Amino acid sequence: MSLKSMKKEDLELLSHKDITKLILEESKKTLNTASLFQKIIKLLELPETYFETKIADYYTALTTDKRFILLEDGTWDLRSRHTSDKVIKIEDDEDEEEDEDLEEKEVDTDSLEEDSYDDTDDDDYDDDTNEELKDLVVLDEDELELED
Repeated sequence: MSLKSMKKEDLELLSHKDITKLILEESKKTLNTASLFQKIIKLLELPETYFETKIADYYTALTTDKRFILLEDGTWDLRSRHTSDKVIKIEDDEDEEEDEDLEEKEVDTDSLEEDSYDDTDDDDYDDDTNEELKDLVVLDEDELELED
């Protein structure tokens, strides 16, 4: 059954992701997030303001659904049509920061000499650290609930 032949009432029973799957199956080409969402809005006869308020949720839904893949050119397609080498790796900002930290921490071990170790930092150790922690109390979950 094609999308165009489906009644609006039948389409409303489907999720946006299911409609997206039908759109991609029928179009046989890749589409970007905005184009896909505009087609859904048109099919469901939703107001244009719906696009602005729900596009981010729609994008998130596509990224978490295993049926779809985001290609290198920024378009979506059905995963079943592609091998995994064409999928974009989406990194969080936190992942990038961790990678940068690791790069900064890499040390050229060949340039280090055993005699160059500086132990002056050991003398700066604060002996009062344990004293400051002596009144520390660890609570388990049951005790936390009792306090509330």
